[in-house]
Amino acid sequence: MPNLLCIGHRGACGHEPENTLNSFNLAVAMGSPWIELDVYSVEGELLVIHDDSLERTTNGVGEVMASSLEYLRSLDAGGGQQIPSLREVTELVDQRCSINVELKGPDTALPVSRFLAGLCDEGWDSHAFLLSSFDHAELAKADPRFRRGALFNRASPDYFTRTADLHAYSINLSSRLVSRELIDEAHSNGLKVYVYTVNEADEIRQMDMLGVDGVFSDFPDRVLSIFGNS
Repeated sequence: MPNLLCIGHRGACGHEPENTLNSFNLAVAMGSPWIELDVYSVEGELLVIHDDSLERTTNGVGEVMASSLEYLRSLDAGGGQQIPSLREVTELVDQRCSINVELKGPDTALPVSRFLAGLCDEGWDSHAFLLSSFDHAELAKADPRFRRGALFNRASPDYFTRTADLHAYSINLSSRLVSRELIDEAHSNGLKVYVYTVNEADEIRQMDMLGVDGVFSDFPDRVLSIFGNS
């Protein structure tokens, strides 16, 4: 049985608060070869949080980009943990797995690229990173040494024009969009196909049967129990 690449979605967020150090640490401990996280740039610091607003994942209120760094770092992101910085996550991971960085906030491509370039100077492999975004114009600004994943959450007539313009490595699709025909066409265009968010065992197996290359899962242990460490 071929391996299906396991990407721990916001760490192992089915078990720990999403996008926290505990969540990422658990995903690594489980043996997930990849983790996925979301980044905003606030006052020169790259912070790991998913939503534009604070209410769902923290005890704060308001918008991420309208808040001060001091306020954001004072919040509880779950279990008494801070919203982590990207540096804290990479120090925790310490090259034990690869990282998909989703560019969430405005003007994130350049500071993320600079930060990752610094890690490569310290010994990381550039292929240990995948940069992705729904904002394809922002993603296009990223350093081309890092692979790019074009995110889609709705059907598009120009999937492959967009991925070609981005020189994308992968197309990252909502599970609602997946079909054998689309996967085959993506592969014929030289793209990996990564699908989010896939949590149940039957759906994990279905994605493999369709020819998907990898899945984002809140429960990386479930993927790994079926396919092992890709």
